[in-house]
Amino acid sequence: MNAEPRISADALRVLGAMLEDPLAWHYGLRLSQDAEIASGTIYPMLARLENAKWLESCWEARSPDNEGRPPRRLYKLTGLGERKATEHLEEIARLAGRVKRRKRGAALRPGEELA
Repeated sequence: MNAEPRISADALRVLGAMLEDPLAWHYGLRLSQDAEIASGTIYPMLARLENAKWLESCWEARSPDNEGRPPRRLYKLTGLGERKATEHLEEIARLAGRVKRRKRGAALRPGEELA
């Protein structure tokens, strides 16, 4: 099994965009726009996620709608990818909830955990 990919804030935004329609095929430029990240960042990230089996990809089929431009590489969440993306985003939401509940300006003491 492949190692878990590095999940950055950018990756979380991309995965979140894909989870809005987890059964759909997405292309890189649209994902970079939806996640508001640089187009040069998206393709290495998509490759890492595909290598980890979180995504599958294929080339767009030719049709009259896409004549005049090169075919796009399309990406789709796998079952594993959907599960892992959901787990990561739920963990972030859980941690964010802990931070919100903490009193403003209260500092943690050494060894203290967020409650």
